[in-house]
Amino acid sequence: MFIDEITIQARAGRGGDGAVLWRHEKGKEFSGPSGGNGGKGGCVFVKAVRDIGILSEYRHVKGFFAENGEAGQKNSRHGKDGEDLVIKVPVGSVVTNRETRRVVNLLEDGQVEKILEGGKGGLGNEYFKSSRNTSPTEHTPGKAGEEAEFFIELSLVADAGFIGLPNAGKSTLLNALTNAKAKVGNFQFTTLEPNLGSFYGFILADIPGLIEGASEGKGLGHKFLRHVARTKILVHCVSLEEEDAVLSYETVRKELSAFSKELADKEEIVLLTKTDLVSSDKVSEVMGSLKKKNPQVYSVSAIDDNSLKDFQTLLSRRLSG
Repeated sequence: MFIDEITIQARAGRGGDGAVLWRHEKGKEFSGPSGGNGGKGGCVFVKAVRDIGILSEYRHVKGFFAENGEAGQKNSRHGKDGEDLVIKVPVGSVVTNRETRRVVNLLEDGQVEKILEGGKGGLGNEYFKSSRNTSPTEHTPGKAGEEAEFFIELSLVADAGFIGLPNAGKSTLLNALTNAKAKVGNFQFTTLEPNLGSFYGFILADIPGLIEGASEGKGLGHKFLRHVARTKILVHCVSLEEEDAVLSYETVRKELSAFSKELADKEEIVLLTKTDLVSSDKVSEVMGSLKKKNPQVYSVSAIDDNSLKDFQTLLSRRLSG
């Protein structure tokens, strides 16, 4: 089961307590304090990785805990610092601290961000030694590490996103372009089923589910729009099976604009699909109408190798540029 959003509980390590210990030297009954300071608690980090399914591994994890620092040692030795904890999340994740509302965006592979600070170690009794206090028994306990609940939400980062109304031929096109052999995965999101494919090293995302009113939360609503917000190029698939292909195009454009101007302003390639189901005159007519709205209009049929090859070349050049 694929998960694109999850809530987790995390806690940084507690600092180790300062020690109350005494130095004993040969031939001397008492030689003074030697209790060392406690070690610092481990911090909690999040790290972006190229594994969009990794959140599913955390479904049954009750909590994420960094290591506590060790208590101070004898002979003035400080306790060992606790080991940091690194939580791996998919590239494109948005990590929100539910209490402070601090938001961390992880957009690049390998990006690491600290989300919780480990507690400071306590002071040992040697720290309190002075000319007036040669045998201190004072010490301080280690401080608790930060703790918080985090909401992790994945927003896909793809090179090209296939958009359009349901049944526009997006999945079929993705399979044809990637030949299904280099497929990254076919995972079920919380409420929709996108597909990802590798295309000459670029990531293509077919994200179905857009309907009229999505920007207002209807249907899959913001779930769909969230997953196309970070794509570099939008490939707007318009099926020629639609009774009014131009209206279908305008419906999707309306939802994109209503959701985000930034999303609406992304580079868009319009692709007429299922051209084998209509006459060449129909293809020319729709293409002419859509070019008035966007000059970048092309056509393709999943059963026409030549049209697929032409579009592969076009898309490869656009992504490489």
